[in-house]
Amino acid sequence: MSNTTQLLRFITAGSVDDGKSTLIGRLLHDSKSIFEDQLSAISKASEKRGMAAVDLSLLTDGLQAEREQGITIDVAYRYFATPKRKFIIGDTPGHEQYTRNMVTAASTANLVVILIDARKGVLVQTRRHTYLASLVGVPHIVLAVNKMDMVDYSEARFNEICAEYRAFAAQLNLHDITCIPLSALVGDMVVERGEQLKWYQGPTLMEKLESVAIDHDVNTTSFRYPVQWVCRPQTEEYHDFRGFMGRIEAGEVAVGDEITVLPSGRSSKVKEIVTYDGKLQRAYAPQSVALTLEDEIDISRGDMFVSSNVLPQVAKEFEAMLCWLSEAPLDKNRKYLVKHTTRTVKSLFSRLEYRVDVNTLEHHSVEKLNMNDIARVAMKVQQPLVFDSYAIDRATGSFIVIDEATNNTVAAGMIA
Repeated sequence: MSNTTQLLRFITAGSVDDGKSTLIGRLLHDSKSIFEDQLSAISKASEKRGMAAVDLSLLTDGLQAEREQGITIDVAYRYFATPKRKFIIGDTPGHEQYTRNMVTAASTANLVVILIDARKGVLVQTRRHTYLASLVGVPHIVLAVNKMDMVDYSEARFNEICAEYRAFAAQLNLHDITCIPLSALVGDMVVERGEQLKWYQGPTLMEKLESVAIDHDVNTTSFRYPVQWVCRPQTEEYHDFRGFMGRIEAGEVAVGDEITVLPSGRSSKVKEIVTYDGKLQRAYAPQSVALTLEDEIDISRGDMFVSSNVLPQVAKEFEAMLCWLSEAPLDKNRKYLVKHTTRTVKSLFSRLEYRVDVNTLEHHSVEKLNMNDIARVAMKVQQPLVFDSYAIDRATGSFIVIDEATNNTVAAGMIA
């Protein structure tokens, strides 16, 4: 497989009995992504349980074991590949008490597969998972209406569920939604089309995963480059080299482009783009490179190179949506650390605007935040941050909050 094959990160979300384990097992089995000894083991286990067919949900027992060992980030991952694309599945727990875990997994996902039991339709959990996906800006949503075999593969039932879901999703301004009827148990419309859903003309789940366009999930319009390290190698060959190393988080840059260094506001032009493989004339997100400039400017870790004609915000105060991750509640009288791109600064919570009920989407006044709470907050930081709205750029619009006494990550935030 080519090293340039695209990687798709996606998560699965659903209630306890929606068939999530069976769906993951079916994906892995039908895409030939499991080893013979694994298949043999679950076949024997299925026989012992008196089952006529192989119970593919047993394939995720490993995921469940991994999850039981996870204390902080309660998400387990599975890796597989097809000739067209590489995949990372994030298997997220569905209960409300694990809100923080779904937020963690969804924050890096390109796509979320939301499972619905065709017999039960859209539930409170479905709405909660959809809201969380919209909160962290997951670009693509697949609504997998599972257990179609339990409703006689009814097209009318499928259309009814899709219409109800799309009406709810429209309230969250979500429009990139693909509805797929399937039976994870039988295998219809997961990898193979099967025989029972001939009225459905859309893609199978695997076809959708392999074909969904993720090139534009990264902001390509405005150059953003947080400086991770100032490189001054003390070698004879590179005695005068002074490069600024980091990862391009958005946009692209070319030799000769004019850039602005923030928060100082000084400008210069790109002299060289250097990688381990040599020099480039142009580089794109999310490449990691070293840039040299034509002018000598005082630059350090945490500064950001940006397009001179498309500037982000630079401020010490901002509002954000915050997911509280810590078991210890938020203390408004304490200082916390905010880590944003490559800059870490001290911060205070100046206001708690409201808390969101993730089941009903209602707003409630709030005096403190407990674990799994999601709230709108106002923050003040000691030094200015260079940021975009999270809706524009997930990389420069997100941050984490750290308890400086324990060094634990206590919250994740999305700048409004």
